Amino acid sequence: MSVLKGRRAVITGGGTGIGLATAKRLAADGASTVLMGRNLERLEKAAAEIDGATAIQCDVTDQASVAAAFAKASAGGKIDILVNNAGIASGRPFHKLDYDEFRRIQNVNVDGVFHCTKAALKDLMGGDYGRVVNIASVAGLRGGPYISHYCASKHAVVGMTKALAAEWGQTKVTVNAVCPAYVETDMAENAINTIMSNTGRTREQAIAELAGMNPQKRLIQVEEVAECVFWLCHPNSFTVNGKAISLDGGAP
Repeated sequence: MSVLKGRRAVITGGGTGIGLATAKRLAADGASTVLMGRNLERLEKAAAEIDGATAIQCDVTDQASVAAAFAKASAGGKIDILVNNAGIASGRPFHKLDYDEFRRIQNVNVDGVFHCTKAALKDLMGGDYGRVVNIASVAGLRGGPYISHYCASKHAVVGMTKALAAEWGQTKVTVNAVCPAYVETDMAENAINTIMSNTGRTREQAIAELAGMNPQKRLIQVEEVAECVFWLCHPNSFTVNGKAISLDGGAP
């Protein structure tokens, strides 16, 4: 059964990784998908893998870019689902962390969620169904060494999620966050390379360190995150609101 048939979903950072997997999962259940990101060539290649998908270039840190992209997306039909997936990360000891790097992370991970949610708000509030799913991280639920700037950004996303859910509790829109541990994506690849560079460990040892943070001793797959997003977008998930759902294999 195509439970999302007739629904239109915008996925930021939709060209690769979690974003692309999510677009495919939502489309499999009938949603019309719009993939947004900065690299149009990559987006168009990804959209070609999904029936009826549209690629729209968008820099989530730029209000004008976001406004233009969402106006274009809305022209194709009312936006019912927004997946704020665009995000970046880096590792830096706090004593070596400068303000420019701190702001770079916040601009994408926090400001981007703000800009895109504002841009989609009229559509989301304009019907009998609306879903906002923010891709946060377990770093939004607890701390970790060398990622104070990233933790700050993802804690902000979780906080915004809970606040909007409370504020919009009397509407037909739900707002939730998905908080995965390390997922096998380019972002994890960057973390692996950083560990190798800083510690001299082998690739296998670096992967084992990341996987070791998960009691299941594995990296999460993008399809697993996408499945959680789909569940939150399902019509029967309406009572789930303001939650930060941890995907971490049972970590304390």
